[in-house]
Amino acid sequence: MSVQVKNLDHLGIVAGIIDQIGIVDIIDEHLGRSSQQKVSTGQAVKAFILNGLGFVSAPLYLYAGFFEGKATEHLLGSKITAEMLNDDLLGRSLDRLFKFGIGRIFSLIAMKAFECFALQPKSYHLDSTSIAVHGEYASDADMEGEELDQSDSLGVEDAPQIIRITHGYSRDHRPDLKQFMIDMICSGDGGIPLAINLGNGNQNDQTVFAQRIVAFRQQWDFEGLFVADSALYSAENLKRLGSLQWLTRVPLTLKSAQQAVSEVSPDTFQACKHEGYRYATLCSDYAQVQQRWVIFESEKSRASDLKALEKRVRKADAEVSRQIKQLAQQEFECHDDALKQGQQLGKNWRFHRIESVEVEMKEHYGKRGRPKPEEQPQRVTYHVKVKSVIDEDVVAREQRKAGRFILATNVLDEQKLSADELLSRYKEQQYPERGWRFLKDPLFFTSSIFLKTPRRIMALAMVMGLSLMVYTLAERQLRQALQASEQTVPSQTKKPTQKPTLRWIFQCFQSIHVLWLEGRKLVSNLTDFHLQVLKLLGSHCQKYYCLS
Repeated sequence: MSVQVKNLDHLGIVAGIIDQIGIVDIIDEHLGRSSQQKVSTGQAVKAFILNGLGFVSAPLYLYAGFFEGKATEHLLGSKITAEMLNDDLLGRSLDRLFKFGIGRIFSLIAMKAFECFALQPKSYHLDSTSIAVHGEYASDADMEGEELDQSDSLGVEDAPQIIRITHGYSRDHRPDLKQFMIDMICSGDGGIPLAINLGNGNQNDQTVFAQRIVAFRQQWDFEGLFVADSALYSAENLKRLGSLQWLTRVPLTLKSAQQAVSEVSPDTFQACKHEGYRYATLCSDYAQVQQRWVIFESEKSRASDLKALEKRVRKADAEVSRQIKQLAQQEFECHDDALKQGQQLGKNWRFHRIESVEVEMKEHYGKRGRPKPEEQPQRVTYHVKVKSVIDEDVVAREQRKAGRFILATNVLDEQKLSADELLSRYKEQQYPERGWRFLKDPLFFTSSIFLKTPRRIMALAMVMGLSLMVYTLAERQLRQALQASEQTVPSQTKKPTQKPTLRWIFQCFQSIHVLWLEGRKLVSNLTDFHLQVLKLLGSHCQKYYCLS
């Protein structure tokens, strides 16, 4: 009896969602496939995503190693073996993706996913992060005149711009490593990435955020509220956005924002539907753009801020005492110099002010002890005695600011976008932030990027975005199906839930195998839980477990 066993685990779910989107067909349709290709670029990208969502430590240059023991032909297509998924295929596929245009191919796939999964977002969320890289990369001079394999004719009129991998502000606190920037627009309906852009390692978010939103809106023909962090809030960006609806956080570095959070009366605040929050509304014409400022006060953040403020005041008090003591030990040759120095001591104090300044004269004699009545001092010095007090007005102003932040929008009608909805939309900004945590997870294959050219790094970053798209779509589909059918699945703590994480589901699908028994294909170790999940995910996933 001939029996062949291969690992399937959760990869059938990943492959099913890839098929449902149509990623392989979209890529092969636009990039083409030559008769010499045993593995098409679309199939290679599918293999990339399976590798990326395999949650094992498998660096990409050991790409073929990931598929050893896996049901490769079952997942990728007839006659595709692990040995075919080698470094050469990896490099050629990334080069072809780059040459066609990584933003262009990502948008085509995102639009198809938007349609297939019937996304209905009310908001779109923009954020960015830095991705650190290891190793050396070609310099600008090295890349000048660099050409790709001209045997691939993809019909691209303009060569894509190559990013510069360099040092910049690191979100990962790794200033020793070079990096590139990646920004992403996610849907408010499940956090699905819909657009991805790459930038130089020292790119400033404030200079590109408005540009990203305008370009996205031109490509996607629908209305919606664009949400971003405070990097979007600048006079130039607000003017560039024009009539597009936006929501962002106002940086408290602005003088007008500082005044707003510190001067608004506590009586102005209203109760909020979000527990622990209250709000007050103001009008603003910052940058000559009519907008609504909503000042929110968080009960939890206020308690934390007040505790931190108390600690800062204590620290400042100790520093003020040190400065006063140090100045008191200093000698001055004249009264006016001493007085002037004492009066200037408090100019940089934040929480204190000078209560009084006294100058004392001290006579110095040649011998120790009490001088004789007729003895004249050899020299005279002046010493400053400063008394300080806490500036209660400053502390009170800081206390009023505690726990407060400002959200701004050009949607002026509260009937269309209430303060409660405003806060809800901004809280959905966690979607791209969650995506960054996912992409930087040590179990995800981007934890160490070893590719040696910026163009391949760029193409790989696009594949990272596709992996996140597949993951979030699968999680959204499962959660929606659970809610629609009023079912639950057990969580990690064995409690019923309708919002499981897909990572947990993947873990539950370990030790599932494909068997070939005398020409028959079977899947082993499927339990009632597995069957429930697969039924909820749909036929595209079921077929990989021989259920359709």
